[in-house]
Order: sequence, then structure tokens, then C-alpha cells
Amino acid sequence: MSATQETTVDDSEIAKFEAMAAEWWDPHGKFKPLHMLNPTRLDYIIDQICAEFGRDPKARAPFAGLRILDIGCGGGLLSEPMARLGAEVVGADAAARNIPVARIHAEQSGLNIDYRHTTAEALAEAGERFDVVLNMEVVEHVADPLVYLAACQQLLKPGGLMVCSTLNRNPKSYMMAIIGAEHVMRWLPKGTHDWKKFITPDELFDLLRKAGLDPVDRKGFVFNPVAWSWRISDRDLSVNYVTASIKPGSVGG
Repeated sequence: MSATQETTVDDSEIAKFEAMAAEWWDPHGKFKPLHMLNPTRLDYIIDQICAEFGRDPKARAPFAGLRILDIGCGGGLLSEPMARLGAEVVGADAAARNIPVARIHAEQSGLNIDYRHTTAEALAEAGERFDVVLNMEVVEHVADPLVYLAACQQLLKPGGLMVCSTLNRNPKSYMMAIIGAEHVMRWLPKGTHDWKKFITPDELFDLLRKAGLDPVDRKGFVFNPVAWSWRISDRDLSVNYVTASIKPGSVGG
């Protein structure tokens, strides 16, 4: 599928991720930070979905009957766990080279995931609807965050849940995400992130409300360089953080 004429895709941002596409499933490659963060992201996502839809995370297929969109799915690091939990998963990415990588890995893992080269705007225009939209580390890469989030809101059924994570904009995030991750640790290629496009938690809550969503939660993802691990924090949203928001209406799950 191709994008609609009106899209928030930033071609220069897409090019960055296309260049790294083959490395998505290498835990020691350019996506090492995401592999390290992924268990913490999954903990938050699973908790929020179970709370919103009354699911038991210990059940055999707790997300059975839920339709989940992983927008900006990359190689499928979140799509695959959602499928294993029983959800019907659509993984969408504007970077064409990510999709074959994701499809091959899903096939090798015995998972049935509907991966598509498309955009949030195109999916919304096609009338696609989901119980959950996972919108992780994408909003800081789009050309117009409000237009993009409005498209994501359209993609939700009434009562649906969106989990959205991004990076705060302050001196600490510049030091950690730009200087630290790209220049010192070299976890990411230089230029992966544009600090000016980072969004503060208050700004994101305001954007979510303007897009027609009700923000209900926000937490920080905090890296501990001594333990070399991530954790969820109620208070520290200074660098990486995540939000949950609901589309008004009755839960459809």
C-alpha cells in the first residue's frame, strides 16, 4: 500500500531507518538500545492492555480477540510478542525495507502477522480500526505530530487504547540520547535523532487531547548504567517516557 497524498512521513527520517533495516534482529547491532529497552516496554504495554480490556496476563492467549496495530513496527520487535499473546496484529512501517525483514522473521518464528508498507494516514483513510495502537518511538520522527496523532486516533475503535512513547526535550535528554547514545556509546548512528523534534510530556498530553484522545497515564523509562538495565518510573520522565490514552466511547474488546 502506498501513502496518501497528505502524509506526515518525513523522507529524511525514513532513509535513516531504511539504511539500518537488516540489523533489526541483531541484539548487538544498531538497534541494541531497543533490544535492551524492549522487555520494559512490553511490561508497560501488557499492563495497560490488560487493565483497559480486563484481560488476565497469565491466561494462555490473553489478547485473543483484540486487533492491534504496531505503527512504525520496524523489524517486529513488538509485533511478535503481541501475536504470541493471541492478538491479531498488523505491523505498519513507512520504511519499505523494514517489511521484508519483519515478514521473514515472523515466518521463521511461526507467527502470522500482517505486515504492510504503509502509513497511519493511509490506514485511517482505508477505514481500518483497531482495539490498540502501539505508537512507540515514532512521533519524534514525523513531520507534523498533531496530524499524525489525529490519524492514530482515527484508527482506534471507541474505547480503544493507544500507547505512545517518545523522548523528552531538555538538556539531560540531549546529553543522554544524542551525545551519549550516538557519539559516546555509538549505540545509534549519528543523526538518528533530532533533539529539536523531541516532545515534553506536557506537550505530548496536549497534542493527544487536541487529537481527540484522553491521556490516562504516563511513566518514565529509566536506564541504570550500573545495573545496565531499564526500569519503569512513576517520577523520572526526564529522557525516555511512555503514555497511555483512550479514545472516548465504550470499550470494544
